[in-house]
Amino acid sequence: MMNLYSGTTCPFSQRCRIVLYEKGMDFQIIDIDVYNKPEDIAVMNPYNRLPVLVERDLVLYEANIINEYIDERFPHPQLMPADPVMRARARLFLHNFEVELFSHIDALEEGNQKQQDKARQHVSDRLVELSPVFQKQRFMLGDEFSMLDVAISPLLWRLDYYGIALPKSAAPLMKYAERLFSRPAFIEALTPSEKVMRK
Repeated sequence: MMNLYSGTTCPFSQRCRIVLYEKGMDFQIIDIDVYNKPEDIAVMNPYNRLPVLVERDLVLYEANIINEYIDERFPHPQLMPADPVMRARARLFLHNFEVELFSHIDALEEGNQKQQDKARQHVSDRLVELSPVFQKQRFMLGDEFSMLDVAISPLLWRLDYYGIALPKSAAPLMKYAERLFSRPAFIEALTPSEKVMRK
């Protein structure tokens, strides 16, 4: 049995919850208050961050590493592309998401006004750049839902919560977001604290 130590409001934990629900696996989610973490989290993850996946004697942290492990261990439905070239491209996309979007989460959640404003503007600009992709395709890699869609969905869910307003030109991106939010696994993976983040 897999145990996922998951922050109730943590966007990185939400990614892992979505993947577990997409796979329909036998797993247990252990909800952790991100502001009052038990000491054993720091023992399992030297960075004292969530999520943490424990399966027998395997302990993994970092959402993308956890998700790729789950995807390889339980290949149906496959969320990373089977083709090595496409898989490498997907990993590069995931890396870019971390650098360009998710690196600003700390500033959005804990920064001062100036840091928050700067982070909001940066994230908004990057998302607007992504928007035209969805005029031509349903998901990030085409017609198939993939790990890239999983990765970006917690941020799109939190736009209101973070005070990020997108211009009308981002309409294709917002339609894409609604497609992600309507997936049964996405809905099941939401914690009560996350449900109230979006009006």
